[in-house]
Amino acid sequence: MVSPTTPLLLIGGAGLPAWIWDDVRAALPRTRPTAVAERPDPSAPRTLEAYAAAALDGAPWRHFVLVGHSIGGVIAGAVVARTPDRVRGVVGIAASFPEPGRSFFGALPFPQRLVVPAITRVAGTRPPDRMLRGGYARDLPAPVVDRLVDDFAPESQELYRDPVPPVSWPPRTGYLRTTADRDMPRAAQDRYATTLEAERVEELATGHLPMLQDPEGTAAAIERLLA
Repeated sequence: MVSPTTPLLLIGGAGLPAWIWDDVRAALPRTRPTAVAERPDPSAPRTLEAYAAAALDGAPWRHFVLVGHSIGGVIAGAVVARTPDRVRGVVGIAASFPEPGRSFFGALPFPQRLVVPAITRVAGTRPPDRMLRGGYARDLPAPVVDRLVDDFAPESQELYRDPVPPVSWPPRTGYLRTTADRDMPRAAQDRYATTLEAERVEELATGHLPMLQDPEGTAAAIERLLA
């Protein structure tokens, strides 16, 4: 069991702003400190290792639990590899956990692992606004979608392409599967939960952004996975 006072370091999915976690943070017990992981300075090289370092810079505690959403699972794994002694647990939320030596792109199912890297190499890592609106933001209220599109910040190519290092996961691991997710299929989520060596799996009937669709349910699921 993870102590109810152990802090959470929240790592969002690609391009997503810190405020996506606001309602989840408000719904968590008051005894549970939280912070949202920083991204590396865009003016510097932004390798996967740089993402892990930036996340750690925003963790003001000696020990904490990592909560990674989507590609945030890749960053969480790099953080664990960098400082395994500080991480008391890892929770994935519709998160990608590639096998060691594979990248986020390399863990995609065929043929996406060939098509998606080619598209991003040409078009960059910020999808067109219409794709954001019709993609994982499709199930959200219009004002939230507008804010997400305005605040979306493209990530580096390296975050998607750098292979993840070998990881020894902490004793407490859990995975929150999103069952109405049209962007992360169940088969992929099951595979990533296995790579994480998740002790428990919880489910929410939401799309890819459960922290915005059901923040109270997301907070409660995190607490159950750590209990």
